[in-house]
Amino acid sequence: MRKIFSIAFTLLVLIGVTPLLGACHTTAGAGEDLSATGHAITHSAEHNTP
Repeated sequence: MRKIFSIAFTLLVLIGVTPLLGACHTTAGAGEDLSATGHAITHSAEHNTP
């Protein structure tokens, strides 16, 4: 049972990480993607604050 859980968890992690790996080809590209996401979240929060 533990082996099945371990395999399922590993597959879920790999599926979750795949879009991040496909979005950029370098570490710098990953940093830019994360930075852009952070700016979008900050802007949205500032825009929607009552």
